[in-house]
Amino acid sequence: MEEQFEVSKGINPWIRWFKLLLRSKTGTTGFIIVLTVCITAIFAPQIAPYDPDAMNPANMNAPPVWLEGGTSAHILGTDSLGRDMLSRVIYGSQVSLLIGVFSVIVAGSIGLVLGILAGYYGRWIDNLLMRVVDAFLAVPNILLLLVILGIFGSNLITLILVLGVTNWVIYARLVRGEVLTLKERDFIRAARSIGTNDRTIMFKHILPNVFSSFIVISTLSVATTLIIEASLSFLGLGIQPPTISWGYMLSTGRDYLATSWWLATFPGLAITITVLGIIFLGDWLRDVLDPRSQGRRP
Repeated sequence: MEEQFEVSKGINPWIRWFKLLLRSKTGTTGFIIVLTVCITAIFAPQIAPYDPDAMNPANMNAPPVWLEGGTSAHILGTDSLGRDMLSRVIYGSQVSLLIGVFSVIVAGSIGLVLGILAGYYGRWIDNLLMRVVDAFLAVPNILLLLVILGIFGSNLITLILVLGVTNWVIYARLVRGEVLTLKERDFIRAARSIGTNDRTIMFKHILPNVFSSFIVISTLSVATTLIIEASLSFLGLGIQPPTISWGYMLSTGRDYLATSWWLATFPGLAITITVLGIIFLGDWLRDVLDPRSQGRRP
C-alpha cells in the first residue's frame, strides 16, 4: 500500500492535506483550476477589463486578438452587440458557480437529512422515502426541470431551488446505504446501550462517518449542475438576460457558429475546463477519503 495516505502524527492536518494534494497530479490540476475559477468569480469587477454589458455597435463580432482583424483591446473578441467577450466570460463565472454550489447545498441538505432518517429508523419511513426516490428516478431529470421551470418561470433563485429539489435523491440513496451499515456497528450499539438518544446518535455518531462520502458526491454534483444549467440555458429556460451565465452565452452564440465561432466557443471552453477541474478534484477526494480506494493509484 502506498504511504501517501498514511496519517503522520504531530503534523498539522492542513499541511498533511496539502502534501497529499501535491502528490496527486490529478488533484493538483483540479485544485488549481477550481481555485482559479473561484478567484475569477470573486474578483470579477477587478479582473474584467470592461463592463460586461457595455455595448459598442461599431465593433460588433470582432475576432480574437490572434485572428485577422482582432485587436489587443478585446483579447477574446466581442459579441453581436459589441460587448467584450473576456469580460462576459469572467462575469459569467459568478452566476454559474453560484447556481452550481447553492443548488448542491439545497439538494445535499435535503438528501442528507432524509437519508439518515430513512436508514436509521427503517420500516415505513424507509419504504416511503424509497418509493419517492423511485418516483423521481422514473422521470428523466431534464424533463422534470423543463416542466417546473416552464410553469414557474426562470430566475436565479428559482433555478437554484428547482435544481436542488430535483437532485436530492442521489444524496438520500447514498446516505441511506451508509447508515444501514453503520447502525449495526458496535459503537452505535454501545451508544444505544448507555441510553444515548436517537438524535445524538444520528447527528453526532453517524453523520461524521458518512460525511466523507457526502463531500465527494457533492463535489462531483457541482460539475453535473453546471452542465444542467448550461443545457437549460441552451433550451431557453435557464438564466435570462441581463444576468450573465456561461450557459446563456453558449445559447446566444450558437446562431453565429458559422461566422463568429468564438461567441459560443469561449463560454463552452470555460464550462468544460471548470467541470474537468471539479471532476479531477472530486476524484482525488475520493481516493483520500475512501479507505477502500487507498493505495490503488500511484
